[in-house]
Amino acid sequence: MNQTVDSRKYYPTALALYITYFVLGIAATIMGQYKQDFAALWGASKLADGSFDVSSVVAVIAAIGLGRLVAFPIAGPLSDRLGRRLSALVGCALYFIFFAAVCYTHNYVLAYILGIVSGAANGFLDVSITPSCMEIFKEKGTIANIFTKLAISIAQFLLPFAIGFVAARNLPFHTIFIATAVIIIADGIFLCFLPFPPFERAVKGDKKKEKMQFTPAAIVLVCLGFTTSTTFMLWMNCNQELGKLYGLQDPAMIQSFYSVGIVCALFVSAALLSRKVEPAKILIVYPCIAFLTLGVIYFVQTPFICLAGGFLLGFFAAGGVLQLVTAVANEMFPKNRGVITSIVMIASSVANYLVISVAGVLTRVGGTNGPRLVLLFNMAVTLVGILLALYLNVCQKRERAAAEKAEA
Repeated sequence: MNQTVDSRKYYPTALALYITYFVLGIAATIMGQYKQDFAALWGASKLADGSFDVSSVVAVIAAIGLGRLVAFPIAGPLSDRLGRRLSALVGCALYFIFFAAVCYTHNYVLAYILGIVSGAANGFLDVSITPSCMEIFKEKGTIANIFTKLAISIAQFLLPFAIGFVAARNLPFHTIFIATAVIIIADGIFLCFLPFPPFERAVKGDKKKEKMQFTPAAIVLVCLGFTTSTTFMLWMNCNQELGKLYGLQDPAMIQSFYSVGIVCALFVSAALLSRKVEPAKILIVYPCIAFLTLGVIYFVQTPFICLAGGFLLGFFAAGGVLQLVTAVANEMFPKNRGVITSIVMIASSVANYLVISVAGVLTRVGGTNGPRLVLLFNMAVTLVGILLALYLNVCQKRERAAAEKAEA
């Protein structure tokens, strides 16, 4: 009972942390929604059909992954040694810089640097929010961490409507960026004063410090950080072009269907976990259905399939799968939650940077057929993820058997 009462005082902190992920959800997708505007802003050349070449914008989006990659080696140890609050505040400050500056720069190089800043903000928030959820909600930490994705998906669901609102009133596209900058700085101020839960501090030089031992299951989880991220990142950043190719009149609606799929998946996944379904089983079933969905989208070239596919990929690729991987990894290393979160997210960051960069190349090489080439690439990486998840189940069975044998 005391534990419940003690936990409740941290609920406002949890809400403020979820709001940072709401902002993260906007940051992850908003540049993809304004590719033409940013391409014009940075002086991109025009294509034969009169539109701007958006490859420079895709490169800046990929730089977000690079920023995460740069931040995580610093952010993880900082979170474990100096606390979750500091990591969260650094993330808020970096996101404020990104949103306040990116739409006012006419220089591609500076925009690329700001993309890195956005990724770094993401990194510092990840190593604060995931461990904090595990520490605030205790036994329900895995479910609470999955619901960080709810904050992201709410932002991504509302974003197309916000874009339509701004366009209908002839407001500059900068409007959403400035509004988001105000939200993140206000939230950061609240986080300065809200209480954070105690955590098992990792102290440098502590002789009793728990040594991180990477079992085969832990290594596979890190690799799943790469594959699970790839499936939804490629879809999230390339679905607009695919929608246009398939004749969809309003490709922005794909994002809304995608976000609804995520929300549905979060509640289904939470229900499955509460009924003691093993997370490793979910990590097999969801990517399998995502793989089949990508295949159907490749062969069935109709506008409707983009919307249906958006929903299914939101559900089975982006519906908290990466958060589930991270939560399971956190349970393996309770004294090094910041570090293990960093390691899994480094794999995710490599995916963001590499696969989005490859997608940019495929888009240029493939021309009008580029989006379908990206689908094939996505299917290949997702298949690797399925094989890894199968191996994870085998590893966990072996580790449980070895533990039971040791106890006997």
